[in-house]
This record gives sequence, C-alpha cells and structure tokens, in this order.
Amino acid sequence: MANIQYYDVILKPVVTEKSMELMADKKYTFLVHTEATKSQIKEAVEKMFAGTKVKSVNTMNLDGKNKRRGMTIGKTAKTKKAIVWLSSIISFNVLICSLKSFMQVL
Repeated sequence: MANIQYYDVILKPVVTEKSMELMADKKYTFLVHTEATKSQIKEAVEKMFAGTKVKSVNTMNLDGKNKRRGMTIGKTAKTKKAIVWLSSIISFNVLICSLKSFMQVL
C-alpha cells in the first residue's frame, strides 16, 4: 500500500448534472487516488476544506474503458470516485469558493 498524504488523495471534483443535484443534499463527488481508503478520503476533505465535518464516504472503483485506434488496442486508466456526505458546513459559499480555487490550481 502506498504512503498517500492527504493533499494527494483528492484529485479533482466531478462536475456533472447528477453531482450538482447531489450537492443539494450536502453530497459532493470527487475523483480520488485509486489506493485511497474511506478514512483517508474523510481526513483529506476535513483538512482541505476547513469547517466541514464528514458524515460518511461512499467509494466506487471504475475500470478503464477499452479503446482502439486502427489495429492498436489499449485501455484507459482506472479511476476511483468518492461521494462525500457532509454533516455540517460552516458556510456553503466558503466551500464553493474553495472548490473553485482548487479547480484553478489544477
């Protein structure tokens, strides 16, 4: 198992229609490191977004898709998604602003 620091766990937020609808229920979706555990994801969210308290974390492993270009056959990289359910947020606007700044850094 790799030694993963909290700032390496969350790769980027997932921005889709479904993830935007889940935000109304205080559920936020992130792409995370493939070897990150639920407890590491919880710790990373609470440290990176100050003032948040995580209620639960659901994860899903996604296999890479088969891709083909002519005779060459390959596969895209595996990914892992996490849906983080927050029990409390100090300020929703602060969380949105920190997510926007997080996206600009990437």
